[in-house]
Amino acid sequence: MRLRRPRHLTDRWTDCGELVRALSEQPRDARLPGTEPPLDFSEWFGNDRPVSMEIGCGKGTFICEMARRYPEQNFVAVENNQGVLLAAAELAKQMALTNVRFLLCGAEYLHRHIKPQSLTHIYLNFSCPFPKKGYAGRRLTNPRLVAAYRVFLVPGGAVWQKTDDRDFFEYSMEQWQAGGFTLENVCTDLHHSDFPDNIVTEYEQKWVAMGKPIYRLEAVLR
Repeated sequence: MRLRRPRHLTDRWTDCGELVRALSEQPRDARLPGTEPPLDFSEWFGNDRPVSMEIGCGKGTFICEMARRYPEQNFVAVENNQGVLLAAAELAKQMALTNVRFLLCGAEYLHRHIKPQSLTHIYLNFSCPFPKKGYAGRRLTNPRLVAAYRVFLVPGGAVWQKTDDRDFFEYSMEQWQAGGFTLENVCTDLHHSDFPDNIVTEYEQKWVAMGKPIYRLEAVLR
């Protein structure tokens, strides 16, 4: 089903100003290098604070709450749907956050725009599991993206992942370990654990209300 274009999209994008950027995805073959210089986070934020990134931010509940809780850090949210990304940026404006930015970009193209060792954390919250085997290459934990995350992260950096899909969770654990990450704080029922300060996302609220367990892990780059 084709998504309906949100009303006043151009005006809303302009209103969000420097909070939002659209990154080029040319050439379309993500295996090829890009033609633009990578992002300069220090220039964009106006400081050299540590940067964390959420890939697939949805309407921004998680990333905006992280930015509110940790004002001494910077946060970047990535989404490939412009209307959804704008909803997240507008939430950040409403909360008067100055330490979060938003990128319109597909995950498979991020390697063209993110400098090596420029991120301390990557967050993957309820990414689409693409359950059919033929679509495994589109998962955000496929081997090619896992290799890219290794490049993006500083030594000791980590990917935090949450999902409601057990098969996707088990697949992801295999990919993290094969990609040289160490698994820590693995949890198969987050809401019946003692994990502190969990930020509940929009999807998480839905799945918990349905009684589904939430799976969580930290893949650490040692």
